[in-house]
Parts: sequence; C-alpha cells; structure tokens
Amino acid sequence: MNSKSREITLTALLAVIISISGTFKLPGIIPGTEFQMSAPIAIGICATFGFKRYITAGIIASFINLIMGTHTILNVVVAMVFRIVAGGLISYLGPGIIIVSLAGPIGSLVGRLVMSFIVGTPVKALILAALPGMVYTLLSSYFIYKVIEKIVKNTPYNNFIKSVEVG
Repeated sequence: MNSKSREITLTALLAVIISISGTFKLPGIIPGTEFQMSAPIAIGICATFGFKRYITAGIIASFINLIMGTHTILNVVVAMVFRIVAGGLISYLGPGIIIVSLAGPIGSLVGRLVMSFIVGTPVKALILAALPGMVYTLLSSYFIYKVIEKIVKNTPYNNFIKSVEVG
C-alpha cells in the first residue's frame, strides 16, 4: 500500500472514531448537560496525530454525523469551532499536560460563544449547561491522549503509522 493510501486510510479511521464517539453521551443531572465522549478523544487524536489529520478527520466526521442524522448544522458549527480552537492551541503550543487538558474546555467555551451569537441564547446559560462536560474533558483529555499515544507506539502496525508520519 502506498503512502497516499495509508494516509487516506488513517484519516478515515480517525474520522470514524471521532464520529462514533460523538454519538456516545454521558447523561448529566440537568437535561442539556450531557457529556459528549468525542471531546477528550478528539483532543487525544489531535495531540497524537497532529492538527492537519485531526481537522481533516473532524470535517469527515461532521459529514458522517450529518448524513446519519445524529447531528444538526448547529452541532457541526459548534464542533468545528471546538476543533479549530482546541486543535489550534495544541498545534501552536504543543501537547503538554496543561495545553492538552485546557484545549477542550477552551474550545467548548468559544463554541458556546458562537452558538450564543447564532441562536440568541444568553452565553451564561450555554456555558453553565456545558460546564460539567468541560470539567470531564479537562480531567480526561490528557489521560486519553497518553492512552492513544501508547497504543500507537505499541501497535504491531507501528510501521503503518510511522509510514504516514505521526504528528
């Protein structure tokens, strides 16, 4: 398999992981405060595989979720804002524990600001509803990043991953 085919395969796999993890939500105490599992997984993917692969996989994941009917255009807009902000922070500042831990909550915060502007809902209400998920993301992102990184380093297919230059 040539390098281009490997890159496409890796990107597609990452897109499916982001897409499927976006359908799993942990319920919150108050309706609307559920935690979407894709946030810390996406952060781990970005920190391990780099921004370019992450944003490409994220765009594909958004199309998958739209086609499946599990997300709306508003979900996609918020997800893309999250991806650009969180991924940009990791890309610019590196995958240190502080950056990886804070990138998700900061991406969520900016996503809620954009959503507030689009739907006209008070930003405080949107942030309050997202706060439990932001805390979960803060606490789990670095751990998930390290798990993904360890899987990539220890996989028998490590040559495959190296061949598409892990970021």
